[in-house]
Amino acid sequence: MPVLSDEEIAKAMDGLPGWARDDDALVATFRRKDWRDALAFVNAIGDEAERRNHHPDVCITAYRKVTLRLTTHSDAGITQRDVSFATWLNGLAGG
Repeated sequence: MPVLSDEEIAKAMDGLPGWARDDDALVATFRRKDWRDALAFVNAIGDEAERRNHHPDVCITAYRKVTLRLTTHSDAGITQRDVSFATWLNGLAGG
């Protein structure tokens, strides 16, 4: 899948509230209700990541903050796969 241009990424970011670009990745932090909710959120992400065969980096901090980092490692950059997954993740998070 082709890496998106800077203009394509900027346009995609307009439709991704809460996400930021960090070099060759899209990054967002979601605050969940509590530890259990953070774990349930991550488990739902894991199921979808397996279905898509596209796996974000995941970090849980402060017992309820889940930070996700999306990049297409095989293409060394941000692709439509990342934008699509970020859109799905916003829906899962209720955002």
